[in-house]
Amino acid sequence: MFTGIVEEVGTVVALDLTPGTDGSPGDARLVVRGPLVVSDAGLGDSIAVSGVCLTVADLPGDGTFAVDVMPESLRRTALGDLGPGAPVNLERAVRADARLGGHVVQGHVDGVGTVRRRTPGPRWDEVEVALDPGLARYVAEKGSVAVAGVSLTVTAVGDDWFGVSLIPTTLAATTLGGAAVGTRVNLEVDVLAKYVERLLATGGVR
Repeated sequence: MFTGIVEEVGTVVALDLTPGTDGSPGDARLVVRGPLVVSDAGLGDSIAVSGVCLTVADLPGDGTFAVDVMPESLRRTALGDLGPGAPVNLERAVRADARLGGHVVQGHVDGVGTVRRRTPGPRWDEVEVALDPGLARYVAEKGSVAVAGVSLTVTAVGDDWFGVSLIPTTLAATTLGGAAVGTRVNLEVDVLAKYVERLLATGGVR
């Protein structure tokens, strides 16, 4: 589990893609430089890379770590857009005795959105993100959403978009500070909304 509080902006060293046999996405080996998050990492640990929970498969000892990305993750996320030098938000799995500074983030991306509008303010930016209407029903004004692994409060909601405000810390300490219009971003909605829908659909609430 994660909190959506980014610890470090890492840099992609390599993304080696293996094509699928039928032309669909295969798997990939992703190598990322992130000295802070690997400082106490071990093989098998979980690290969120721009909101995607991935398992550490190799630790060369040079401040980098490698992870294996399965076809499902490539289909559902924007990880396949990455290339050498690309910045990524990094967060280690939360400790049981740590403060939950953001909200409950699983690292299980629900879909990919696109930055559709960006309005700079005196010290903050107002940003609108387009998303699939089927996913928009899980997003509520003043609720939480993870965008590229960053826990944000929703300021406005439409049928196929939502708005967030990026404070100076978010602009300076995450990749969202440089996310221009057209940038694809991983989205994870609040897991509680999905469970509530499931319970109602199955008659689990009586």
